[in-house]
Amino acid sequence: MTLTVREAAWDRIAELAGRPGAGAIRALFDADPQRFDSFHRQAVGILLDFSKTSVDAAALQGLLDLAQACGVLPRRDAMAAGEEINTTEKRAVLHMALRAPRGAGYRARLPSGETEDASASVDETLAAMKRFTRAIHRGEIRGATGETFTDVINIGIGGSDLGPYMIGRALWNARSPMRPLYLANADAHNWEAIRPRLNPHRTLVLIASKTFTTAETMANARIVRGWLEQNLGEVGARRHLVALSTNQEATAAFGVAPDRVFGFHDWVGGRFSLWSAIGLSIALSCGWTAFSQLLAGARAMDEHFLTAPPEQNLPLLLALLTIWHVNGLGLRSQAILPYDHRLSRFPAHLQQLEMESLGKSVTLDGEPVGRETGPVIFGEPGTNAQHSFMQLLHQGTTPVPADFVLVANPDHPFAENHRLLLSNGLAQAEALLRGRTPAEVEAEMAAAGTGAEEIGRLLPHRLFPGDRPSTTLLLDKLDPHSLGALVALYEHKVFCLGALWDIDAFDQWGVELGKKLATSILPELAPEASPGRHDPSTAGLIARIRELQAAAEE
Repeated sequence: MTLTVREAAWDRIAELAGRPGAGAIRALFDADPQRFDSFHRQAVGILLDFSKTSVDAAALQGLLDLAQACGVLPRRDAMAAGEEINTTEKRAVLHMALRAPRGAGYRARLPSGETEDASASVDETLAAMKRFTRAIHRGEIRGATGETFTDVINIGIGGSDLGPYMIGRALWNARSPMRPLYLANADAHNWEAIRPRLNPHRTLVLIASKTFTTAETMANARIVRGWLEQNLGEVGARRHLVALSTNQEATAAFGVAPDRVFGFHDWVGGRFSLWSAIGLSIALSCGWTAFSQLLAGARAMDEHFLTAPPEQNLPLLLALLTIWHVNGLGLRSQAILPYDHRLSRFPAHLQQLEMESLGKSVTLDGEPVGRETGPVIFGEPGTNAQHSFMQLLHQGTTPVPADFVLVANPDHPFAENHRLLLSNGLAQAEALLRGRTPAEVEAEMAAAGTGAEEIGRLLPHRLFPGDRPSTTLLLDKLDPHSLGALVALYEHKVFCLGALWDIDAFDQWGVELGKKLATSILPELAPEASPGRHDPSTAGLIARIRELQAAAEE
């Protein structure tokens, strides 16, 4: 589509969002009591209800027209075909190949113009992961002292931690074959908190770093390797090490046997990589069957995304709602509220998935975007969130769109607790919509026997504006298949937003500068080191840190 067509579609969104009362939601329900029927969709076991947003029929059509004008679906097809849609790094984007059926035929186009068989590589890696996982579970592979492995610790950071940690926490239960632990933070207090829970004789250690040079990951890996060597000796420690990496020279130098190295490709971005060898901790802790079902659920969402018409396409609709809120109504943050404790790390995973992907300010052509891009993502599981930041969502000065994730059927026998949980999630979304009017506050307080003067004094504080947007995603149950579909839904939402904003959602150059500066500062923190050239604030802080550390050693 031409720039003129795209800009005309964007102008139409601005026009629709500029209508009087464009942000009102209650009025839409007053006009159409059956609004839920028209503004919810269902696919792959997930019901998406967006009736509690201010999107009406005209706005929805305008948003769908925008998607067409921005060429979202042709760009989707280019991604599936293995084209280099990550243009700044000249890479294909093929995380869908990781969960495709065996021999699916995905191919990645290389900078040379040739293509590689992505599906064959995936098949080979999955087969190796399956053999290793089952050998561990059957006791065919044991630790240095002949004991079976009962714990697996994944050492990684970013995409090598957040996705696997989120999935492992969601799916692990007392019946699972191994206990998963995750070590990401370079702060060694993280390791000190984990270490007492581990038996070195029974602990398998996964080191997850594509290059095997990630500073935080390798610092932690050296600490854990030292712990193993203290207890098992240098040779024995090596029998407990596994690498998830493409740098076999570095993994060998670290002491990892070649048959314990599981690789992946540069057409898999870190935040999209939990389906690859990076997900080995999931397979080990939850079982290969669960991991296979996780892949199947994601694949089912892939098929929906690739084939469903725009007006029924869940990832596209979820992305268009973000466009309406961010670019239409100027709402620049997004709350993620999973009402299931197993999804406690889901908001953290989405923070990286969305903010690292969409925190861009230039188009694919290197020009300023000219409009807001990625919103700030934050969240916490319900009902915890109700007792922390939900106050701001209800009565703050700026509305914050919220995604509620509800699970109809729990995996425990405490039905009353689950009804309480669901009632709170539904009530929060309804309260954001309805608010509380002066007449309602007055009637409630009068019924409680409050005097007129006191009612007048407290009335402004007890009003809720309402008309606060939310969407609800309802799952039948949380199992590996449904979780795979849910995560893939948000992955494809991110893709759609990248196409709509004309940005590269698959690079992350903003991460690099801090890494380089940290490399230069690190030696300056050593005793007797010479200070480098920094801004006065950084230089002053480095000097003060060294003073405090020197004083502590006296």
